[in-house]
Amino acid sequence: MGLSAEQLKAGLDALALIEPAIADAIARIGYPAPRLRERGYATLLRTILGQQVSVQSANAVWRKLDAMLGDASDPVRVAAASDETLRAAGLSRQKAGYAKSLADEVTSGRLPLDALAEDDEEAIAQLVRVKGIGRWSAEVYLLFAEGRPDIWPAGDLAVQIEVGRIFGHDTRPSEKLVRSLAEAWRPHRGALAIFTWHHYGAGPDTAPV
Repeated sequence: MGLSAEQLKAGLDALALIEPAIADAIARIGYPAPRLRERGYATLLRTILGQQVSVQSANAVWRKLDAMLGDASDPVRVAAASDETLRAAGLSRQKAGYAKSLADEVTSGRLPLDALAEDDEEAIAQLVRVKGIGRWSAEVYLLFAEGRPDIWPAGDLAVQIEVGRIFGHDTRPSEKLVRSLAEAWRPHRGALAIFTWHHYGAGPDTAPV
């Protein structure tokens, strides 16, 4: 599971002590709610299904796939499913390939989701070896499903936008700059990432004046 409400608050409070802009942002909109996902195959598969489609569409495909297979969270069933079955559930040809590749990696033991490397970068490297899992998907999985406290998805557009808004940049900072700035926020970058999404959802009126 991801970072709890208590862990989020503790991490953000620690950052607020060294970054007045973060303290001001917390005062404006409050603390974010936890973003919790179950560890394992189902969460990664749902991440793949959600790529480039709406949440509603991804959920609809998941429900149909689950009904057709009996249990879409079982990688053995997905690995055994025909391409036709996966396509009938609403997966594109590409996503059907990704789903089967992920299932094969998990069932073969090549991707041990119950024992990923303790080092964050090594764990990300394990995940991105799977077709359909990029760095962002790997980072979000480690943050939401494993609750790793120092994950920092600097390539996320909303993270970049909100770092710019919170810290008063005139333009959206680049991924390189956002990654560089965040070195000072270790080991609580995961809490701040979740806060940036919370800040993004609160709208432009939450920007400092």
